[in-house]
Order: sequence, then structure tokens, then C-alpha cells
Amino acid sequence: MKSKVYFTKEITPESLIRIYEALGVELKGKVAVKISTGEPGGHNFLNPLLIKDLVHKLNGTIVECCTAYGGKRDKAKSHWKTIRDHGFADIAPCDIMDEEADMQIPINGGKHLDGYNVVGAHLQNYDSMLMLSHFKGHVMGGFGGALKNMSIGVASKKGKARLHSVGKTDNAKLCWLHTKDQDGFLECMAEACKSVIDYMGSENIVYINVANRLSIDCDCDSNPHEPEMADIGIFASLDPVAIDQCCYDQIINSSDEGKASLVERMESRHAIHTVEWAAELGIGSREYEIVELN
Repeated sequence: MKSKVYFTKEITPESLIRIYEALGVELKGKVAVKISTGEPGGHNFLNPLLIKDLVHKLNGTIVECCTAYGGKRDKAKSHWKTIRDHGFADIAPCDIMDEEADMQIPINGGKHLDGYNVVGAHLQNYDSMLMLSHFKGHVMGGFGGALKNMSIGVASKKGKARLHSVGKTDNAKLCWLHTKDQDGFLECMAEACKSVIDYMGSENIVYINVANRLSIDCDCDSNPHEPEMADIGIFASLDPVAIDQCCYDQIINSSDEGKASLVERMESRHAIHTVEWAAELGIGSREYEIVELN
């Protein structure tokens, strides 16, 4: 059965609410809104004014974890400054989920991570989650969308190190010595996604990808390359595999000549393999139907 992926070309606060409502579900209890707060110096992260109304509608808390690479978000103190400087603390409560501790959650299946993922301990404080992702390129993963946001994004600093090193270390300073197994890294991201879905319950997570500011670089880059192709729109689904596959296909099949560098970035990193492995793990379908909102 094909998964539904809702789509609108309009990128506004109103259309963001409308596409969430089109999913026909209600996130219940305490809602985590997982975004990337963006590395200082960069400017492609989701605009707080774009997401504010939807976060308020959900009575949500914006959640993040610290980074494994050296920067302005690798420690809680400087990460909090970034959250404030980028305007997110002005629109909603915010939470760095691994500020105090991390915790292990099981991976049922997979082959790389010894049966567990390491995430921010505050994840246990939430009942449901909106995976609100900026779809764009990524220097290591090829692209970043729902699956990256749910894997690398929810992982604690130690968890990120394990994913990047394909389970070889949880030391953030050492993990960069173990980055040669590209497909293994992509598979680890998919396996981490499965752990989060199993922990939260698939019925308690929805996915929205905003495909704008389509740089070849992630929001974690402090000096990202300027986008070369035009904005596409907003996508929403209950299926993280389908939504990322759909966004990938939209770029690959675009008539926009500016897509060339982003396509090269995705193909050179074998980016689609994260989607392939996630489908193999049974967390979603690569077959989808686009439902365009009027």
C-alpha cells in the first residue's frame, strides 16, 4: 500500500498548520517538536516565525540535543545561547534533551549498534513528537530530512558519536577517526530511527519536511553554501520513509537547472541508502502517493 505524502507549494505559517491538519491526527500529551536549531553563522535553519503558530497549536516544546562536532552547540551552555540568539526561545519552551543525561533505548533488528541507541534522557518526558525537518543537503549523509532529524537529531552527544563511527566509539572526539564505512553510517541512522519509533510508538510521531533554502550543506554548517535551486514547498506524512523518498525524488526529477550540485551531493554520498535501509527495517514504505493541497 502506498503511503500518503501531503504537499503544498506555499511556505507560510498558515500552510504549515494546514498541512499538519491534513494528516488527520492529533498529537497527544506533552508534544516534542524536533527541529535543528542551526549552527551560528548559518542562516538556512527553519525561521522561528514560520513554525511559531504550529508549535503553539500543539502546545509544543522545541527539543534538540548537543552536537558531536566542535562548534557552538556541542555544550549545553553555548547551545542555549544559540537557541536564544536564533529566536527559538522567544516562540516556545525549549529543551536540550541530553543536557543532564542520556539513556539507552533498544533497537529491534539492525546489525551495527549492538541492539541499542543512545538518546537524550529527556525524551522520556514526551508523549508524542512532531519531526519538523528542514530538507536540504548534508556533507556526510547526502541529505537531511525526517530520517536524519530523528536519528542524529534525537541522539545524544554520545549517541551521535556511535552513529557516525558505526558503533565503534561513543567518544565525540574519536568518532571522526571512524567515518570510512559510509553505507554503515547510513544504515546506523536508519536503525536509530527504528529505535525512536519503537520507543515513542509510530502512532505518536508525524513528519513534516520544509524544502526551502535548498543548500548542499546542512544547518549544522556554520558557513553553508548558498542554495542554487528554488524552494519546492512543504511535505507531510505519517511515514518517514515515504516523505524522505518523496523529497529526494522531487529534487532528482526537478527541471530546475540549479539542482545539479545538490544531486551530486546526494548521489556521491549514496544518500538514498538511508531510505532503503529504513524500508528494509520495516519502518515505512518507499511507495507513496502525493496529495497536493489546494
